[in-house]
Amino acid sequence: MKDLHPSVMAGLLGLALLYCMTWARARQRVHWSQVFAFAGSLATIFIALNGPVDSLADDRMFTAHMLQHLLLALVVPPLLLLGTPEWMLRPLLRRPAVRRLTRVITYPLVAFAIYNSFLAIIHTQLVFERMVRDEGVHISVHVLLMVTGTIMWWPLLSPIPALPRLSYPAQTLYLFLLLIPMAAVSAPITLAQDVIYPWYLEGPHPWGLTPLADQVLGGLLMWVGAGLYFMSVFSLMFVRWAQREDRDDPGMARQVVGNGSLQVLQW
Repeated sequence: MKDLHPSVMAGLLGLALLYCMTWARARQRVHWSQVFAFAGSLATIFIALNGPVDSLADDRMFTAHMLQHLLLALVVPPLLLLGTPEWMLRPLLRRPAVRRLTRVITYPLVAFAIYNSFLAIIHTQLVFERMVRDEGVHISVHVLLMVTGTIMWWPLLSPIPALPRLSYPAQTLYLFLLLIPMAAVSAPITLAQDVIYPWYLEGPHPWGLTPLADQVLGGLLMWVGAGLYFMSVFSLMFVRWAQREDRDDPGMARQVVGNGSLQVLQW
């Protein structure tokens, strides 16, 4: 395993300290599930950017590189949102300029467009080639994947009522629509007859895969793997919606009244 990246470790340590210091100073309650989710987000960042996954990506394995991107955009952001209490974010919205900006970028259509536009841009040949050859650009892309991913997930998992979540029916539609741009980006990669990114042709390839076979595998991971992930979240949201509808609908009971007729009672 290659050495740990100092920038990644510094970022993780900074996030952990900020979370703990804010918690200690505010002396507010944080549920154990929130602490677990936040710790999970940091652990996911560590797994994605250090160790075997990162080593394989650096060794020109496109599939490992796409796994990194999926972890950073689809796993880290929801864990961060689930792990952040409302009271930690509330002070940030006291400034009118911040409040206006956050309302704009977390509006569902805008959030959808921001993330998917960035996803499409970083997979163009020009940007992707620059990314894999320039460490500074690569780090910036990883950070922006987490930022734009958090914006994309906000309408589904907002931790603060001032920037509310979508209703359950709208959440399911939002998740379904997310499948479309993901397929639009990954399908051309999967179905390409030639290697799209020249960097993967310039050195030995791990696991005995040819660069083209690796490209197909990475494209399938984005297309099918991410699709299954979104559908799993979609199913979870649908179940929660159905459970809420059951709770909101009053129960029905029937009672025989004195004259033998049936009276419908709500409870």
